[in-house]
Amino acid sequence: MLLERSGQLAALRAALAEVPDGSPGRVVLVSGEAGAGKTALLHEFVGAPGLPARVLWAACEPLFTPRPLGPLLDLAEATPGLKGLVATTTKPFDLASGLLAALKGPVPAIVVLEDAHWADEATLDVTRLLARRLAQVPALLVVSYRDDQLGRSHPLRVVLGDLPAAARVTRVTVGALSRDAVAVLTGPADIDPDKLHQQTGGNPFFVTEVLAAGSKLVPPTVKDAVLARVASLSGRALDLLDAVAVVPGRAERWLVADLAGQAVDRLDECLSSGMLTASEGWISFRHEIARRAVEDSLPPGRLAALHRGVLTALTASDDPTGQRQVLGGADLARLAHHAEAAGDGEAVLRFATAAAEQAAASGARLQGAEEYARALRFAGGLSPADRVGLLENFARQAYHTGKGQEAADALRQALVIHQESGDLVGQGRVLTQLGRQLGVGGHFLEGRAAVHEAVSLLEQVLAGQARSGRDGGPELARAYAVLATSYGLSDDDEAVRWGAKAIALADEIGCTDALVYALNTVGTVEFKRGEAEGRAKLERSRELAGATGDEIGVARACLHLALVPVSQHDWVIADQYLARATAYCAARELDSWTLWLNALAAESELARGRWTAAADAATAVLRKAPDQPGHARAVALTVLARARARSGEAGYWAPLDEAAEMVRSMSLPQSLSQVAAARAEAAWLDRAPAARIRAETEAACAAERAGYSWFAGESACWQWRAGLPVDDPGWLAEPYRLEVTGQHASAARWWRDRQCAYEAALALVSSADPELLRTALTEFSRLGARPAALLAARRLRALGERGVPRGPRPGTVANKAGLTARETEVLALLGQGLSNAEVAVRMVISVRTVDHHVAAILRKLGARSRTQALQEAARLGLTPLPILATRLPTLRLCRRESCADLVDI
Repeated sequence: MLLERSGQLAALRAALAEVPDGSPGRVVLVSGEAGAGKTALLHEFVGAPGLPARVLWAACEPLFTPRPLGPLLDLAEATPGLKGLVATTTKPFDLASGLLAALKGPVPAIVVLEDAHWADEATLDVTRLLARRLAQVPALLVVSYRDDQLGRSHPLRVVLGDLPAAARVTRVTVGALSRDAVAVLTGPADIDPDKLHQQTGGNPFFVTEVLAAGSKLVPPTVKDAVLARVASLSGRALDLLDAVAVVPGRAERWLVADLAGQAVDRLDECLSSGMLTASEGWISFRHEIARRAVEDSLPPGRLAALHRGVLTALTASDDPTGQRQVLGGADLARLAHHAEAAGDGEAVLRFATAAAEQAAASGARLQGAEEYARALRFAGGLSPADRVGLLENFARQAYHTGKGQEAADALRQALVIHQESGDLVGQGRVLTQLGRQLGVGGHFLEGRAAVHEAVSLLEQVLAGQARSGRDGGPELARAYAVLATSYGLSDDDEAVRWGAKAIALADEIGCTDALVYALNTVGTVEFKRGEAEGRAKLERSRELAGATGDEIGVARACLHLALVPVSQHDWVIADQYLARATAYCAARELDSWTLWLNALAAESELARGRWTAAADAATAVLRKAPDQPGHARAVALTVLARARARSGEAGYWAPLDEAAEMVRSMSLPQSLSQVAAARAEAAWLDRAPAARIRAETEAACAAERAGYSWFAGESACWQWRAGLPVDDPGWLAEPYRLEVTGQHASAARWWRDRQCAYEAALALVSSADPELLRTALTEFSRLGARPAALLAARRLRALGERGVPRGPRPGTVANKAGLTARETEVLALLGQGLSNAEVAVRMVISVRTVDHHVAAILRKLGARSRTQALQEAARLGLTPLPILATRLPTLRLCRRESCADLVDI
């Protein structure tokens, strides 16, 4: 698709509209850097159906020695009368006159000269003459060129300066894509659109090639394109380019001079090539991805030598030129980068460790984790005591940044070192952190076992010493607090018991962080039970954390203040806390916390009936954590699946299957029940038998009935909707209990009070009251919940009600993706590789109508491209309708009886 090019297309079409038959011609200059999409723009312009002009297209080629008059020779092959002239003369005036004569005709003509920056001088002479005499014919001359490769002396500059009056010339600039456009192209791909935009500068070619490669590395196509441009530079210019390439971002001019030596005098050549840009005191590549392509092409020895030169220059104490800026602490990460690339392990340990400490102190946890990881790559020669500190510090920072597996691996290595040295306090500290890390990753039982082991070790230490606040005391209080949390989602009584022990010990020895943690856990349990003290404990936890600068404590309190109303589907209250918590965590790079909050925000969109917003939010979570198990990913998968299923789109069982597989290893009742309920709903919407819904929900109900009236209650309610009995509904949460006991209107009112319109309509579906069912049907239709609306209508008709909307046609209902017959026909043509315009011609409809059909197909199949749509259609077993005119486009039937033969074919 073309994004952010409507203005340029409008300018081209406006210019064409001004050259009807008999009017003087115009010139349009289309400029932009390499890869900006000039060719795609022009193809879109001349390829529009019903274009009121004939098109003559010629392209200049990037030959080492341009072919004289090459573009005109190509034009001559397709232009009657011009071929003979080109064969007899090469004079620019004669050729321009012949071309003008060929352009005279009953309809206007469009002459496209593509990539004029590569044109030979003879072609440029003809172009200049043609442009100056274009007033004689109704024609539009469109010249495209790269403005980033035109030096002051480039021959095309002369042509551009000698064009006719500005009134007859339109200049169209094809610029870079915005961050929003890059985000649209990125879609659900596992690539950060902000980073992609920064790396590519919004260059459409670079963006699309990176997305097509599906990799965070520089794609081969990009590397080839960049190196092809580099190959035309002189040897000394290449030396200069290499020096700039090893410095990410901007390079100081004095630093480039140090690295490149005399080659710095080739700066103008590099600037004219479009590879580099310069500003006062700085030199940089035009695009970061081009810099990476050049850097990746350097031989290992030269690459290391250049980085070594950068490191030496940046750390030099003398400054004879007076040009160098004094390096501050902010440059530690930069020094660590060049030290690693130079292979200087000692310098890496020095600068990376310092950079990590600085990042951690400033709250930049992701950068802190990355710098500790860099140091660990060169820590093989350190003593165990020095290495264990790096391992624990890395795990502490990585815990908050989504690097769960790496953090757990580091903690296990640290545990071995402490075991070998006999350090019981160290073992207890690491086991406690390991338990937290495993819990975040969904391995709750394994994490709880690790914390129990930590408690056992630390209690032994504490039994042999006075409670002085040193050694094992604080670590034991922290272990108690973490153990309480490990029970918080499965056993409220145990959570309170261990939390009380943590609070008592933390108060006694003055361990504020453990007190904050334990108050949070106990407060959450009490808040969930409806006890007034619970919210007070959570607020006190947040205040204590804020007073001591404990950002994690503040974030955890904000999260849990939201989690309780979330678990009770009270989104009016929950959204207030979610917004505050998300803003706090995002500002402090608490990525794992932000991810979980974003998953809850997606669930909020789902509860409000905003299917597209819910699916987009869930997809964003999945994109940010593609390989990261845990409750946040499980929530995102179920939200995405439910949004698709409720809106009638295909592709909901794949995320549900992934979620089910994930929660099997998590041992978390909340996740188990959420996935079970989502699978039950999908089966119900698919009109699956009651036995299937029982199978999906049985385990969740059995595991959670005691003390989990909300989580298990939803699964039990799906059993009821499927016609299965629910024993003793008194244990269910209020809205489910109301529905199961036949109080449908009251249940619906409960949901509406919390702005959950879809759930309110669901509460009415199993009613035998036609008025309530019609209310449900109306609400489902308003929300665009097509499958549920069909079930409500079906139930109304079963009760003998008349005037019930029939819904989609039988063929659409029978189609597994909900495609109409027309959409299925379009899908078949897409499978033959036809463009939207070609499909429009085949089906005798407008391109705009085809666009709408294609958009509907992608949405219903849950695809972001035609290829994905066709793959999903094949997986669903959809058979395209037979289209006679498509299969035999050139065959003309002369006899009626030949139709039977064609059907057989």
